[in-house]
Amino acid sequence: MDYIAALVPPLVMAIAFTALIRTIVKSQGGANKAKEDAAVDAALAQAEATQQARPQGA
Repeated sequence: MDYIAALVPPLVMAIAFTALIRTIVKSQGGANKAKEDAAVDAALAQAEATQQARPQGA
């Protein structure tokens, strides 16, 4: 029975890791991809505008 106790933690971690990878892969693309891309583009544009508006000496 010790071998079962030794195999359970790695098995649980493997199942959890597989579920995590499947969730990540399934969440890529889809209906929200354009909205997510637009949000990232807006955040990058805001950061760039803030950086350009700041004086160079500061």
